[in-house]
Amino acid sequence: MSAPQLPLDRPNPLEVAPLYRVLRREAPLVRVTTPAGDPAWLVLGYDEAKQIFGDRRFGRSHPEPENASRVSQSALSGGPGVNYETEQHEHTRLRRLLTPAFSAPRMRRLTEWIEELTDRCLDDLAAAGAPADLHEKLAFPLPALVISELLGVPPQDRSHFGRLSERIGILDDAEVTQAAMAEFVEYTHRLAAAKRANPGPDVISDLVAAQAEDPTFSDDDVARLAAALIFAGHETTAARIDFGVLWLLSDLSRRDAFVADPDGRAQSTVEEILRMSAPAGLGLLRYAHEDVAIGGVTIARGDLVLISNDAANRDGSAFADPEEFRPGRKPNLHLTFGHGMHVCIGANLARTELRTVFPALFRRFPTLRLATDLDDITLLTNQLTGGVDKVLVEW
Repeated sequence: MSAPQLPLDRPNPLEVAPLYRVLRREAPLVRVTTPAGDPAWLVLGYDEAKQIFGDRRFGRSHPEPENASRVSQSALSGGPGVNYETEQHEHTRLRRLLTPAFSAPRMRRLTEWIEELTDRCLDDLAAAGAPADLHEKLAFPLPALVISELLGVPPQDRSHFGRLSERIGILDDAEVTQAAMAEFVEYTHRLAAAKRANPGPDVISDLVAAQAEDPTFSDDDVARLAAALIFAGHETTAARIDFGVLWLLSDLSRRDAFVADPDGRAQSTVEEILRMSAPAGLGLLRYAHEDVAIGGVTIARGDLVLISNDAANRDGSAFADPEEFRPGRKPNLHLTFGHGMHVCIGANLARTELRTVFPALFRRFPTLRLATDLDDITLLTNQLTGGVDKVLVEW
């Protein structure tokens, strides 16, 4: 049997590929073919995914990058992303630089401003009239505005950055994605120079200040890190807003339960949205830095490994009734943000946004409902973070 090619077919946006369950019964790691046509291991089991996230024998770099399997043509996470010799040093340095910017206290200080931005987006949604595209009016612009503010992108440039992040994540057009990344890096060079002359309370200013202490931290490093932060901080949160709305509106009893106590239910509902939302079908990229035996197979040095959060988060060995959307689930130790030393540095920011946006949305529109059938909503399969093209709603 030939290795199945990613992304696997799905019945609708709220269900993962049925083949995940079939393959996981055979083994927690299986051979697959990437969208680029290269071989890879797909990690389907919760325990194995958690182990690999925390295992230093796996990384984003490749010992021979010119021979590495690629996931896609995307300029971001399409293949090896960092230097093999310096990956651990770079990871430690960047975590040290960025952890204060994404700390829980800083997120609490941002909450009032996120609430204000959310209200503006909800005004735009109301003004559009029903049926309106919630993706266009809320899910797409809100995270772009938030991450731009945190990084220090001027207001007049923020809509442009939202569109750039879409182009950077295209999987199947190397020319478009590379051009978008080049445009982004060029802009960030200019922004870094402006922050050097006139620093502010933002992440780009923090990174520029760090260059004075570490001359090996180049302008290119700053630019590429900023691109990764804006992409990750925008695209992934936008998809979770869309998918959270789809989960709550696909069964109106869920919506009504949330509307009855939006503030009290926000935290547990957001965690279940994070567990159940599966906007993409590829997984998080890692390369083996040495031969590793795990899950009954041996992964050879240099092999591409794709950790499927989507499949791991629905592993029945870790979650009771894993296919059911249960906001009261405790514990809910999902792997949406990874685990261990590589846990997503923006997890606090994403949670702050989601815990703000869902109560605000359903207080404002308690009768919100989908204006189309779930099966008519199109999944984006040519984007790194997946997602949907639109979410039409009425009230």
